[in-house]
Amino acid sequence: MFVKQISVFLNNTEGRLDEVLKILAQGGIDILSASLADTTEFGVLRLLAKEPDHAKQILQDAGFAARVDEVIAVVVPDAVGSLAKVVGVIHAAGINISYIYGLSIDGEGAPIAIKTNDNVKAEAIINAAGVKTLGMEDLQ
Repeated sequence: MFVKQISVFLNNTEGRLDEVLKILAQGGIDILSASLADTTEFGVLRLLAKEPDHAKQILQDAGFAARVDEVIAVVVPDAVGSLAKVVGVIHAAGINISYIYGLSIDGEGAPIAIKTNDNVKAEAIINAAGVKTLGMEDLQ
């Protein structure tokens, strides 16, 4: 079970993030979580939203480079070493983690999104390790 993430590529200039968020708000998109990573020239905005395909279309119609990817949403238990356990089981299976970021979802533990080079295998390993994963319905 995966969740859809929107990635938006932005020039690293003043006001670009504000512009994207206003466009999504005007389109009625409910943003559930966001992460922004930058370099000196560009940034990648990663979003979880209730209507990811619609959000992508709105952004593309406004001239932004956007795509939808699947990521694994994981509830990391609130205990010492829990994140290390999740990352460790993925690493032990020879799966590369491209990035992780925290999610703003109510509930127990600390939800994170994980992008790997093999989401199907990684999710199976995570579940086998007894760690809860989330689907799009859990983000509502």
